[in-house]
Amino acid sequence: MPRQRPTPTPTAPPIDVRLMNATASVLFVVAVLALLGFGLAWLMRLPAFTLQAVRIDGEVGRNSAATIRANALPKLAGNFFTLDLVKAQDAFQSVPWVRRAVVSRVWPDRIAVRLEEHRVAAWWHREDGDDKLVNLQGEVFEANPGDVEDENLPTLVGADERQAAAMLALLRRLDPVFAPLEARVETLALSARGSWRAELDSGADIELGRGSDDEVVARSQAFVGTVGEVTQRYSRPLASADLRHADGYAVKLRGVGTVDAPAKKKSN
Repeated sequence: MPRQRPTPTPTAPPIDVRLMNATASVLFVVAVLALLGFGLAWLMRLPAFTLQAVRIDGEVGRNSAATIRANALPKLAGNFFTLDLVKAQDAFQSVPWVRRAVVSRVWPDRIAVRLEEHRVAAWWHREDGDDKLVNLQGEVFEANPGDVEDENLPTLVGADERQAAAMLALLRRLDPVFAPLEARVETLALSARGSWRAELDSGADIELGRGSDDEVVARSQAFVGTVGEVTQRYSRPLASADLRHADGYAVKLRGVGTVDAPAKKKSN
């Protein structure tokens, strides 16, 4: 029987050959990915994906859809794929009376915009600036004053717009407190030192003093609960009141001045 020769054991290629093969494979994959990327970028810039329409939904009571488009569209850049949605949202939110805009893509060449408008709650006034408006959420915003139909809006007076929400919250608590006097708060002011002052639509000026909202409301309730006796006694309307006294309040009636309780201490 012929003698069989042993099968030679395959030897691994040298390490430099293996490195060369791996490098070639990596370069091939990179080249394919680059070609795909260039092809995708080319496709994304085709005229077929140019934005053709903008659909506007939601609240458009203050602005017409045409006005919103005219204000926002010049600020948009890009097509269906390249449009920056955050910048597009900012463009629509820059339109007067628009509080919030949500922008989304609609295949293949449109965007949809859902709007929320500001709803006015009060005026915002600063001694060193133009009047602005405060919405129901307590946010200060700018708009044409001529667009405001409500002539009975209250006014918030402060130095920091970030305090508008807290001021609006206190105003809402104080209005029902002064209702028994057949008056509402026309102006609520907060000084730089944190002292509150209210002007009623009856013309009365009320110094509310400092403290938490609960403390200011409690002082106001105590005042409203007893001041009627003073005004009835003298048959004079209220001109002003100072609630910063520790043991009572001072009032001034039109033509008469008096103090309801001994004034020992004030909280400025």
